[in-house]
Amino acid sequence: MTAAVYLITGIQASGKSTVAQALAERLPRSAHVRGDAFRRFVVGGRVEMSPDPAPEALEQLRLRHRLAAHTADEYAAAGFTAVLQDNILGDMLPWTIDRIRTRPLYVVVLAPQPAAVAAREAGRGKNAYGAFTVEDLDTGLRDGTPRLGLWLDSTDLSVEQTVEAILTRALPHR
Repeated sequence: MTAAVYLITGIQASGKSTVAQALAERLPRSAHVRGDAFRRFVVGGRVEMSPDPAPEALEQLRLRHRLAAHTADEYAAAGFTAVLQDNILGDMLPWTIDRIRTRPLYVVVLAPQPAAVAAREAGRGKNAYGAFTVEDLDTGLRDGTPRLGLWLDSTDLSVEQTVEAILTRALPHR
């Protein structure tokens, strides 16, 4: 199999981490790149995203996505298929896609129904939403994110079914 990059995005608790890990495990030579790790690397001076983000929060978000894209490209250059997952919403999706040089590139947007996401979030031991609500981010995803790649309503799909849908239905970006 030729090295590639799969970009998996969606709102918090949409299943990105679980699906990305399962997808990586299905591939013979793969790496799971967790974009949020780059946010956590910033110890002093980190500015979190909010509904009305400060300019510095946006700069840190772009840095995070740029580093994740570069890391995915580096894994692909070494012969791995990189599965990059992060919350990449709105205009940040095409911006991030433009920074990934590897082809083929597969873009997958996990878009389960908000009620399913809220139920998943309630069952997790953390609150990833901060100042946001599930409805805020879902609206931002559906109304503000360009329809690029495979949009997958994974509400009623198991992790395995979601991975299978990605492997059979995702088409290379451009």
